[in-house]
Amino acid sequence: MKISAIICAAGTGERAGFGKNKLLAALYGAPALYHTLKQFDIPEIDEVIVTSSAADYREIKALCAPFGFEVVLGGKTRYLGVRKALLKVTGDVVLIHDGARPFVTKKIICDCIDTVKTYGSAVCATPVTDTMATVYYGVITDVPKRETVYAVQTPQGFRSDDIKKAYELAADDGIAYTDDSAVYANYIGLPHIFEGDRHNVKLTYREDFLKDLPAFAPVEGCRTGIGADTHAFGGADKFITLGGVKIECGRSLVAHSDGDVVLHAVTDAVLSASGLKDIGHYFPDTDKKHKGADSGKLLGQALEMARGEGFSPVNVSVTIQAESPKLAPYIDDMTASVARLCGIDERSVAIAAGTSERLGFVGEGLGIVAYAAVLMRKI
Repeated sequence: MKISAIICAAGTGERAGFGKNKLLAALYGAPALYHTLKQFDIPEIDEVIVTSSAADYREIKALCAPFGFEVVLGGKTRYLGVRKALLKVTGDVVLIHDGARPFVTKKIICDCIDTVKTYGSAVCATPVTDTMATVYYGVITDVPKRETVYAVQTPQGFRSDDIKKAYELAADDGIAYTDDSAVYANYIGLPHIFEGDRHNVKLTYREDFLKDLPAFAPVEGCRTGIGADTHAFGGADKFITLGGVKIECGRSLVAHSDGDVVLHAVTDAVLSASGLKDIGHYFPDTDKKHKGADSGKLLGQALEMARGEGFSPVNVSVTIQAESPKLAPYIDDMTASVARLCGIDERSVAIAAGTSERLGFVGEGLGIVAYAAVLMRKI
């Protein structure tokens, strides 16, 4: 089954008072919409279509570009925006989500997909904890039983053919729909709910961007590991190997293996994040079989051990300190190499290089140091 998703981002967010679309306001140092987009950049979703107003089109298209998501112009209302996006949907199942809910988790998204596959529809909802009342002209007219009342969230998922049909039938009925499940209920049938998460809040007012907010989903089930490695110059070769890339240098590093300080640091970080012992424990320099070893293969073995513990890499960050050689021309090759070895996208690898301003061991040109941080996700 092909799974599509629509993210609604064509509104103005006037109630937030930013003077612009609230989804382009900063949240944790990036536009709020960026965090929503990132949550849908998962293997379970085959296609993502984002709605945008004409005023925000260029900025939203730029945010979507790294993810490869399509952007379409919405309409004056949420209903019209979703209707236009549905014309682009090619999946068997479509999830519709508010761009203003950046705290949606992968679990919620997957639960939504599974519920659609089982029941044909899926509306994310949470039980209310307060007593709810219906009010008419300032007077309470009814107090429904709390156990029968749920707060409706997004995503909401449907069989694509069903929701497309519902939206077409609703085109001339004069009802101002603000919720996809209401369109579905009017023309297809009673939608099925699945339980969401109270942290899946919607950003509506300015204070929603300032108050204590829940942690992002990528933190759930993830661990960070830090690694470092140092090698001194003094080897007999005329090159060094960093990040799996051979670099002409006129001299080489002293090491039992190939002396790749970058991959050694990454390997240590992988092992650390997975709750394992350090690189010296598994690949000791006293073991002859590791003499001249390819550090890429050692990293591969470490990743296999990590997978055995239930972890896989999400992203890698490396900093190299070296007075010479100049490493800037090799950064892209090292990035591609580390990404390939770790089985992740190049966008998830960052490598920086600098000198030590001629201070200390590195500054005197005696060796090279590398530091690595790795985020590992529970699989």
